[in-house]
Amino acid sequence: MESPASNGALDSLLDRWSQGDRGALDQLLTLLYSDIHAIAVRQLSNERHSSLRPTALVHEAYLRLSALREIRWQDRAHFLAMAARVSRQALIDEARKRRAQKRDGGDPITLTETHLGEPNQTHDVLDVDELLCELERFDTLAAKIVELRVFGGLSIEEVAESVSVSIATVNRRWAAGKAWLTRELSR
Repeated sequence: MESPASNGALDSLLDRWSQGDRGALDQLLTLLYSDIHAIAVRQLSNERHSSLRPTALVHEAYLRLSALREIRWQDRAHFLAMAARVSRQALIDEARKRRAQKRDGGDPITLTETHLGEPNQTHDVLDVDELLCELERFDTLAAKIVELRVFGGLSIEEVAESVSVSIATVNRRWAAGKAWLTRELSR
């Protein structure tokens, strides 16, 4: 008998959710809560000015995930990649809102990431988002890999599974995307 968190059970829940079963999302969140919470903790540990806490970011991710329609979920990695993406978008939306509320732009909203540039170097989360969008225009795969590594905290193996490419390809595109982003952030 399969355990509740086995791949077969997760695949079944993802299929049920894809077919409109709202209860399947609740079960997925229960089974993968620690993974989604870890993504939130990782993202918020890099964000100095966010008023969100990990649990609030998980709830925001849940709301955004529940609003998604017509997605054919592939597997656990695909689900966690999407959770990372909607969490990132929630942080970006919050940063834009804070920036808009300040007449002079306020304090910089920073993202510290040891995967980008020098350790302890900080970057504006909105600048990182803008650069990722630019990278996506000419190298979609590298942008996706950088997003999953930096914002989702996925391992090379998890990224390879999520985007359905080899580990060698992920390593090459990660190196290229990280180098480009680091260069652009240093300007």
